[in-house]
Amino acid sequence: MINQSLADAFSRIADLMEISGDGGFRVNSYRRVARFLESHPTNIAVAAADGTLTDLPGIGKGTADKIVEFIATGRIKLLDELASKLPPGLPELLRIPGLGPKKVAAIHQALSVTGMDDLKRVIESGELAQLPGFGEQSVKRIAEGLVFAEQSGERSPMGIAWPIARALADAVAELKGVQRVEVAGSLRRGAETIGDVDLLCECADGGPVVTAFTEFPTVKRVLARGDTKGSVTVGIEREKELKVDLRVVPAESFGAALQYFTGSKEHNVRLREIAIGKKWRLNEWGLFDGEKQIAGKTEESIYKKLGVVWVPPEIREHAGEFDLHETPTLVTTDDIRGDLHVHTTASDGKSTIDEMAEAAKARGYEYLAITDHSQSSRIANGLTIERMKQHLADVRAADKRIKGITLLTGCECDILTDGKLDYPDDILAECDIVVASIHSAMTGGQRTPTERLIAAMENRYVTIIGHATGRLLGTRPPMEMDMPRVVQAAAETGTAMEINASWQRLDLKSDHVRLAIAADVMLTIDTDSHRAEGLAQIDLGIRTARRGWATASHVLNTRPLDALRQWTAKKRQK
Repeated sequence: MINQSLADAFSRIADLMEISGDGGFRVNSYRRVARFLESHPTNIAVAAADGTLTDLPGIGKGTADKIVEFIATGRIKLLDELASKLPPGLPELLRIPGLGPKKVAAIHQALSVTGMDDLKRVIESGELAQLPGFGEQSVKRIAEGLVFAEQSGERSPMGIAWPIARALADAVAELKGVQRVEVAGSLRRGAETIGDVDLLCECADGGPVVTAFTEFPTVKRVLARGDTKGSVTVGIEREKELKVDLRVVPAESFGAALQYFTGSKEHNVRLREIAIGKKWRLNEWGLFDGEKQIAGKTEESIYKKLGVVWVPPEIREHAGEFDLHETPTLVTTDDIRGDLHVHTTASDGKSTIDEMAEAAKARGYEYLAITDHSQSSRIANGLTIERMKQHLADVRAADKRIKGITLLTGCECDILTDGKLDYPDDILAECDIVVASIHSAMTGGQRTPTERLIAAMENRYVTIIGHATGRLLGTRPPMEMDMPRVVQAAAETGTAMEINASWQRLDLKSDHVRLAIAADVMLTIDTDSHRAEGLAQIDLGIRTARRGWATASHVLNTRPLDALRQWTAKKRQK
């Protein structure tokens, strides 16, 4: 849907205006439009086509014109004009955690900083720490954020790349002569961020297919075009571009190519070593004994011929998969019976209790936990104790009213700086599910993040630790913590740890999942959805869980409702 792209564009306009010193009213008006577009439940292009944009709240004629312009051309003239008046590298500083438009403007005006290299210079020289409004601790965090931004800047989150890859694969599949299309590369392996997208298609005549691919409407630039390969870029958020490669291969080599271009590099090297040990040759065209191809039409044929167990793409990292004696049955989306962490309009969600319930029913879920924010999350419209009591009553009433699914009462309770919880135990006891999370003071406080998480787990009413590291992919680095200590505490207290499937988070990451499984810690895979359509992000969490070798038995919300209740009751009875 185009709403998010438009929201990004209007947010960018506001950012560039603020850097340029424009007035607060105009800046805030563009931010309000961005927030409206981001939360609008239907495709804004429909209202543009109907000529009813100005009937929507906060959309005046000027805004409507810009929306129509973007839909028609993919650009907004005002945004281009604002960008042209600033040094090209200056807006990129907004990617650094802790640097907002006002601070970027101050650094630019006072120290002539125009990009990352200049920022490094004034940090190293000590000039930035002398600037009013900054200071040693602030500059230290900016320096850390600079390193983080440089490391993450060239990669795109899986949740951004997957819809693009899937849409392009579906479009290629419709082309004449194409028999099959698959997504390969690190995206197929479920990597949390990817550098580019790899598509493979089976076709006898590649030239026309590649030409058509490079002429798709979403293509921004054509990098290469031949008879068997095409490379293009497509636009993604914040005016960034994502590289997409399409390779056309014959049927007899499709499995070999899929295996080769899926990787990982380390996994492929080991496979080639095994082939060499048998005096065979393995490449993207097949497995060969001399000049004779002996496998390659399917992936499975290659692994079988080499005497190696075929493993799912997510665990092809040369991290123990070659020691397996049978293919593991990793968790799948079909195993999930419910979501244990979602929000509604009671706090900062965009869908009502009923809308979330109906969306969960449509997915075939048996249960859904409504876990709105607690009172300290003021920016998220967190619920005071009195509002929470009413909300619990509202969830129970909805559970009686809505047939075909069980609604569980719950909350996402803030873990405060001293490790205490945001609600008293008598409120937590009223909840079926309590997700405890850190949302503030991530770099400091009375206690470290490790101590705060452990203290929360020691409360018998805490069911799940939500998004434990607090990271946002490409935007905010994880909190510094002793994850082995946290995992051990989860094991000792009987607390589950969440794989947050929101595309910005994917937290726990796959390495932490393996650590939790090794310690016999129960996991949950939740979407942290703030709107009904967000429930679909469970697929991203599933991929992360699979990369951590999780089976259905490791995941709490694969269990039937009675078994879920039995598990959650154990801790409360201690």
